[in-house]
Amino acid sequence: MGGVDASDVCRIALSLPGVEEIDSDGFDFRVKGKGFVWSYPERRPGQRRVIRTDIAVLYVGDEAEKQALLLGEPALFFTAPEYDGWPLVLLRLGEVGAGRLEELVTDAWRMRADSGSPPARRPDDQELLYLLWSKSS
Repeated sequence: MGGVDASDVCRIALSLPGVEEIDSDGFDFRVKGKGFVWSYPERRPGQRRVIRTDIAVLYVGDEAEKQALLLGEPALFFTAPEYDGWPLVLLRLGEVGAGRLEELVTDAWRMRADSGSPPARRPDDQELLYLLWSKSS
């Protein structure tokens, strides 16, 4: 199928209007102050987190879409306990092709950039940061 890497994520994200790149050890992109794709901050018990640039955290909009991706394409998508209840999936970059990555990143950007009413509750970045911070303690 292919296999992409962090540079492909960066290229696609930066090609979209209104995107802000956040300084990080990996990649982290936002639109209108809302994250839509970033490097996976892997947490292991008793160890410091490790920023994984071979895995992207991707905003998917709602739990139904999350479950559809997890069940429909388990070779590409997975989740971790700290993402339970959040509309986020983890994407194995080495397993996804360039066209599919572009579709996924663009969809995530579109959902976050959309100024219309959301189809489901979307956590803001402060909630996501709190969740991730509290899980790492």
